[in-house]
Amino acid sequence: MRNKAPFVRRVVSLTPLIDVIFLLLLFFMLTSTFSTFGEIELHQTARGTSASSEPTERAFVQIGAERLVLNGTEVSLDELVDQVETGQVLVSLDVETSAQRMVDLLVRLRGRDGLTVTFLE
Repeated sequence: MRNKAPFVRRVVSLTPLIDVIFLLLLFFMLTSTFSTFGEIELHQTARGTSASSEPTERAFVQIGAERLVLNGTEVSLDELVDQVETGQVLVSLDVETSAQRMVDLLVRLRGRDGLTVTFLE
């Protein structure tokens, strides 16, 4: 036996759908990263190679999690920047050195004419 009642189509409410779309939009906007990341160029020495245009003045820097040593003398980051003007800076990283500490050093030494920073293995 068939149902003789006429089929009535109910109106679909779009309010819950719009609420979900706005929640998704809010979620993706808050979890997105809008900042751009800068690049820092790193040079690493290779064993047994030497360049003819290397600067004659060299400073040896050992960098650790808490310490910074310039040519055997412990210094702060500000003192290092003041003492190194031109030439080549050879940087040796300790095992516990964080990437942020290395970037802090590079940012302070960046942009000086006649100064090259090289990382040792």
